[in-house]
Amino acid sequence: MVNLMVNKAVGKPKHTLLPVLTVLFLISYGLLTMLVVEQGRTIDSQKLLIRQLFTDSGELSTLKGNTVQKHNAEAQAQAEAKVHSQAQAPSSQGTPRGNAKSDRSTGKVRRSAPQKPPQVTSDTADERRALVSI
Repeated sequence: MVNLMVNKAVGKPKHTLLPVLTVLFLISYGLLTMLVVEQGRTIDSQKLLIRQLFTDSGELSTLKGNTVQKHNAEAQAQAEAKVHSQAQAPSSQGTPRGNAKSDRSTGKVRRSAPQKPPQVTSDTADERRALVSI
């Protein structure tokens, strides 16, 4: 009876999935390779785009800086022209105090620092009592 079982096991042809698995393996590696190549292209194109945006940003900053400098120069020229025209025009007040007042108005206005509110006495710690914890 043992001989019959051995003959059945040996006589039955084996159907293996090795060729199918090999083909699937090669296809999966081919797809993986294509994915890596496409990601590399995408990264390169993004790198190029970032570099272009950086140079454009630098150019824009330079243009803005030049525009601000021109605007400040024009404003300063207008202020100087206004000061010169006021200095050449006769003053309606004959007192030197009036001239000092007009000189002050052409200068920059200084704002005083905001005052701090007074500290509430209940918020201060009593220094005579020391809290000792172990």
